[in-house]
Amino acid sequence: MPLTPANVIPQAPASEDPRTEMAPVLETRHGVVDMRRRTAIMGILNVTPDSFSDGGRYVDFDAALARGIEMAREGASIVDVGGESTRPGAAAVPPEAELERVVPVIRELRAQVSVPISIDTYKEAVARRALEAGADMVNDISALRFDPAMARLVAAEEVPVVLMHMQGRPRTMQRAPRYVNVVREVAAFLRERVTFAMERGVGAHRIVVDPGIGFGKDMGHNLELLRRLDAVVSLGQPVLVGLSRKAFLGRLLDEGTPEARLEGSLAGAAAAVLAGAHMIRAHDVAQTCRAVRVAEAIRAGAPAVSRGGA
Repeated sequence: MPLTPANVIPQAPASEDPRTEMAPVLETRHGVVDMRRRTAIMGILNVTPDSFSDGGRYVDFDAALARGIEMAREGASIVDVGGESTRPGAAAVPPEAELERVVPVIRELRAQVSVPISIDTYKEAVARRALEAGADMVNDISALRFDPAMARLVAAEEVPVVLMHMQGRPRTMQRAPRYVNVVREVAAFLRERVTFAMERGVGAHRIVVDPGIGFGKDMGHNLELLRRLDAVVSLGQPVLVGLSRKAFLGRLLDEGTPEARLEGSLAGAAAAVLAGAHMIRAHDVAQTCRAVRVAEAIRAGAPAVSRGGA
């Protein structure tokens, strides 16, 4: 039976229309992601040979499919499939290669799980084929800037889109990034991109914003954005935060390998939830779900479910 986590509703309740709700609710072709009470977890599935975080562990079709199914079982509200590494210094991948990596995985994953699937790409041709294969939304690190056709596709297909802030491009973004006021500049950029998308027919209720932790930012910039995440939340769109296994966590923890940054990733996810994030993008889905549950209880001022004790 297809797998569905607690906050993905197979069909929108008849008494509620997500398009008119001020609360963060995303309607997709395969369920409604309700973020009013429970933070959504977006599981990261990199089907690339050169990912910074997992070193090509899931470039094999069977391994990628198994991991996607596992993430749904662990509680992922969305599985985010990407076929091009966007680590610092990464080179662009031709659309044909990207399609060969992602389309078979998305097609089979769609048959195996009922949670929404996201395609992590900034290329319209890749997004189009991914949506045809069963993807439900687009996660665009360029915020609709790199491919002029992407906004038209998202509007025409009426699917949710993630708009992320990035200074520069993956190949150059970490070469001495500079800001006068990183929080103000990131919030202003995201506000402008939301307006851009809406002017091209993308519904406001389908837009998620992402401050782009680690994308053209140094450690100080990342920490300041997390401290002042309220400035991004105040834009009124659902906020996605992705800091899982990022290099700045490795520097803070004195850990060189991405896999050793679990505690830092969980601490950052909890901080983001307490600051108002609606969605967390993570490699370690099961652990992140548990950490986020505690953060949610703290934010709500209510005790977490307990089997006894203080």
